[in-house]
Amino acid sequence: MLIDAHQHFWRYDPVAYDWIGPGMEVLARDWLPADYAPLRERHGIEATIAVQARGDEADTAWLLEQARANPWIAGVVGWLDLRADDAGERLAHWLAQGPLLGVRHQVQDEADPAACLADAAFNRGVAQVQRAGLVYEVLLRHDQLAAALDFCQRHDAAPLVLDHLGKPDISGEAAAYARWEGQMRALSASPSVNVKISGLVTEAGRDTGGRLDRAGIVRHLDAVLALFGPGRLLFGSDWPVCQLAASFDEVLALAHDWAAPLSAGERAAIFGGNARRIYLGAQRTR
Repeated sequence: MLIDAHQHFWRYDPVAYDWIGPGMEVLARDWLPADYAPLRERHGIEATIAVQARGDEADTAWLLEQARANPWIAGVVGWLDLRADDAGERLAHWLAQGPLLGVRHQVQDEADPAACLADAAFNRGVAQVQRAGLVYEVLLRHDQLAAALDFCQRHDAAPLVLDHLGKPDISGEAAAYARWEGQMRALSASPSVNVKISGLVTEAGRDTGGRLDRAGIVRHLDAVLALFGPGRLLFGSDWPVCQLAASFDEVLALAHDWAAPLSAGERAAIFGGNARRIYLGAQRTR
């Protein structure tokens, strides 16, 4: 059983997807379920979780349409305005439209991420997400992680998922690694926090020969394995965004190579079992 717990689809529009800038031309086109299907067939992927890529409820609606049309899309992590007075009603509306499994907000893009995570209205919205049996996904960069600790402790009654290991600075700089590791260690003390091992190829540097810093990626994967254990890690490809640095095949191979020394049960958890429990288990009990 292989579940890709983090991938994206979109119909490209340069205004709606203004985060796709110069040097990201590979992403500046439609990326649809039909484009993912050959990867799924080649690697025996049982299911995927489609994650929002822009802060617009129209994106949530469109992703739910794709999930309804493609049963192998197990569900959607969508977007809604968590600060809105009617956030609960909006959440109920989208739950009725299809397999909504979670909600994500691009806190990393806020002018003041710490203020966003401390905002009373935002926290009420997150609490409503959790009461509905959905997962809230935390999207922050390594230099913003300190703001997540109090937030995660406030919302520790239901699973939280930190995307992309908190986007570490995989540069080889000792101080950067130490700061990130210390922040992740603090987050790991909250048992509700789970971590997606995803999005790392786009955070890593390259050597003088242009080769991806695999050793740097593995070092960070080893750290979260030690801190969170295999029961709180989930594989995600971050396709098609990963293609800025590596193909889907390369991302999956790197993850499999890293996990090879683990037991069969631990690998099964990371590559599917944890996603099924955290996302689909909640869906079954709503």
